[in-house]
Parts: sequence; C-alpha cells; structure tokens
Amino acid sequence: MSDEHGPQGRATMQHVATLAGVSLKTVSRVVNGEPGVSDELAARVRDAVQRLGYRHNLAASNLRRGRRTASIGVLVQDLGNDYCAELLRAVEARARTRGVVVISASLDEEPEREHELVTGLVERRIDGLILMPATDDQGYLMPEVHAGLAVVVVDRAPRGIALDAVVSDNRAGAANAVRHLSSFGHRRIGFLGDDPVIPTASERLVGYREALADLGLPEDAGLVRTAVRSEAEVGAAVREMLALPDPPTALFTARNVLTVGAVRALRDLTVRHAVALVGFDDFPTADLLDPGVTCVKQAVLTEGELAIDLLLSRMDGHQGPVRSEVVPTTLVPRGSGEIRPG
Repeated sequence: MSDEHGPQGRATMQHVATLAGVSLKTVSRVVNGEPGVSDELAARVRDAVQRLGYRHNLAASNLRRGRRTASIGVLVQDLGNDYCAELLRAVEARARTRGVVVISASLDEEPEREHELVTGLVERRIDGLILMPATDDQGYLMPEVHAGLAVVVVDRAPRGIALDAVVSDNRAGAANAVRHLSSFGHRRIGFLGDDPVIPTASERLVGYREALADLGLPEDAGLVRTAVRSEAEVGAAVREMLALPDPPTALFTARNVLTVGAVRALRDLTVRHAVALVGFDDFPTADLLDPGVTCVKQAVLTEGELAIDLLLSRMDGHQGPVRSEVVPTTLVPRGSGEIRPG
C-alpha cells in the first residue's frame, strides 16, 4: 500500500474508516456519493482513500442496491482492426435488441490500460464486460465477478480465473493454411506472426509447426519470424526470407495486418504471382487484389453473437458452470494460396 500505516493486501472500507477516524457508515456515504457528511469529514475520508490506495467496488454496491444500468463494456485490442470492428458490430446489434448500451475502447496490447479501463467501466456501474485481454492473468477480476459483474472473454482464453469464453480454433486454422499450401506443392513455407506472448499468436505458431510435422516437412528457423507488428517489419521480414539461398516458395501470415504488409512487399518485389500466400483473418479488400488473397476466415459474427448471448444470460441471472465456445475457421481460396512453386 502507498501509506506506511496501510494494511497488507487490498484495502477495505474498514481500513479507510480506521485511518480517517470516522465510522464505517461515513466512509460508505462518501465513496458512494451520498449526502449527510460534513466537508471536513469527507476530506479526511478522501485523504485516507488516497493514502491506502483503496478502490471502491461499485459492482458490489450496485448489486446490494439492486441497481441495473443496462450498459456493458467491450474492450478489444484495436477498434480500427477489421476483426475487432466486426466483433463489436455483432455485439452492438444484439445488445440493441435488449436496450443495452455498449461502451467500447481499444487496449492496444497494454496491460495497464486494461486495468485502467476496467476500473473506469466498473466505476460507471456497467452490468457486464466483454474483454479481449491484454493481461497475462485476469484474476484481478475476481472481486468484481463475485460481486455480480458478468464477464465474457473473447478471442483469447481466460487465465487466472474461470470465465465464459468465445475463441476461434486458431491452431486448426493455422494448420489448415499450411496443409493447403502443401497440397499445391510447397515444401518451404515461411511464417510471419505477432509476439508469441499473445495467446492467439502462440496458438497459430503451434498450428503451423504441428502441420509441418504431420506433413513430414522440416521446420527451418530461418523461415519463422515472430513479434512482427508494423508494416515496415513485415516488409523487412519478407525481403530477408526471399533473399535466403533457399527461400520459401509460400508464406503464411498469422494476422490480417501482417497479410496486408506481406501483399505490399510481394508487390514491390514483383513476385506476387510467384510466391504463394495464405493469411489468417479475412479483410474487406482481399478479393479485390491481384491475385485475390486466400485467407483463413474467422466466424467473427458468430463469435460476437455468442459472446453477447453468454453475457446477457449471466446478466439475467444464469448460474451454470462456465462455458468455453471454440468456433471453427474456414479457409477461403482466392488465388494467392493456390500459386504453385516456380
């Protein structure tokens, strides 16, 4: 705790009352914004709250008061990303039919931002949360869940706490991409993926490796690039791979942003009709390019609808065991993944 007199572990309302020298009822009135407390006492309570790092559990207060705000939070990695935007649209469409307001924001893979936004949403008395985690452990949500906050995790399986979840079958989707390229004669298949600490990135890399093993193809470390994020990094990785003495004849890009970057790099190198490409995640212009981009398509609409339905069920009081929905992917051939080795 921030104060030398503070308790070990999470500060409680009683700790605040003791430090401020007031009654528990006075602390409750101040943190809940209720009248009937003098300015002097309120200032002492607020000072104690700050010194102890006390965070009021508004979800518990709402539950005790029987309050429902008909609002939910949806926190995704990047609202500008096609996958996140489509997921949010699906959630909003279903929520609208129930008169539920959706408050959304981007996390940008920043754990501290996740903590900050979740705290802000809980303080605004949301009834439920759909979360695409940036944190390694979501156990910090335990007090809010126990107090009645409904939470559903999407895209990435929850860790540190049992929560309802909706995820794509990332390993199978990645493996299918590699098998598809192999079926057209490719034996050297490059991999470009995001940081493996991200669960989806890790699962897609595992799927790539499992497919190579199943096909009897050796894995070449020189054909694997991870922690690739920006378009410049994608372009550099593609150029490095294709400059190898024995370059790949095909590429598997494990995220839509990486796929777009790879398409540009292949175009700039004038080899877009010579090097095969399959990307994970579809994107709106994939069929308009030359050649059209073969993609592993996630059922994003289904994922969004499952997530909001699970959340609404919990908000309505369903108390069953946690559910984990794994949604299959579909490979959509459009031309780039059907190019044969030169």
